[in-house]
Amino acid sequence: MAKLLEGKKAPSFEYTNLKGKKISLDDFLGFKVLIYFYPRDNTPGCTKQACSLRDSMNLLKKMNIKVIGVSKDSEKSHINFTSKYDLNFDLVSDESKKIIKLYGVLNEKGSASRKSFLLDEKHRILKIWDKVKTAEHAEEVLEFLNS
Repeated sequence: MAKLLEGKKAPSFEYTNLKGKKISLDDFLGFKVLIYFYPRDNTPGCTKQACSLRDSMNLLKKMNIKVIGVSKDSEKSHINFTSKYDLNFDLVSDESKKIIKLYGVLNEKGSASRKSFLLDEKHRILKIWDKVKTAEHAEEVLEFLNS
């Protein structure tokens, strides 16, 4: 897999959301998409990041952004995490690590590295965050778009 770079087209993928609906990244053409990869549900950093995005969802929606979180956690773990923190975006269970590998974020521990990709409406990569400020990630995204 070639390294993903800003300005290049992001690889498409499909997933089943927690309501059982099959979704393709292509379903979001015409929207900006923030795909954020994270190591594990219910850990301090991952919880801060998810809650940052949840709390800023109205502002993100005004900027025409869809949010997708991806980790190798099970669907059951994602359901519990979503319910516990009232998350208002899709979490993708990538137990096979297919999407994690596709985006080149598999770490040495066998889970996803914390990394985010912001795609434009045609799914070219606008910005890659290799270092994410978990509690302020939504602000990072909004500041980038407003700059």
